[in-house]
Amino acid sequence: MTVKDISNFSFEEAMGELEGVVAKLENGQVPLEDSIKLYEMGNDLKKHCEQKLKEAEEKVSQITFSSDGSVSGSKPVEKL
Repeated sequence: MTVKDISNFSFEEAMGELEGVVAKLENGQVPLEDSIKLYEMGNDLKKHCEQKLKEAEEKVSQITFSSDGSVSGSKPVEKL
């Protein structure tokens, strides 16, 4: 089992890897030692995905318009 550097993974890449980890663990055919490593990798992938989502949320902004209809800027979207 090789350890992957996930720090540069996109959200989609990390989710794909996480889905693969979950499938392997659910299969139940992985030796215990590898299962532990897969679990740890899955946990790291989950954290990476959460961070990517947080970053995306922070980038989302609401466009504001001036009274004449032109774009006057943007402001962060308020969290619910």
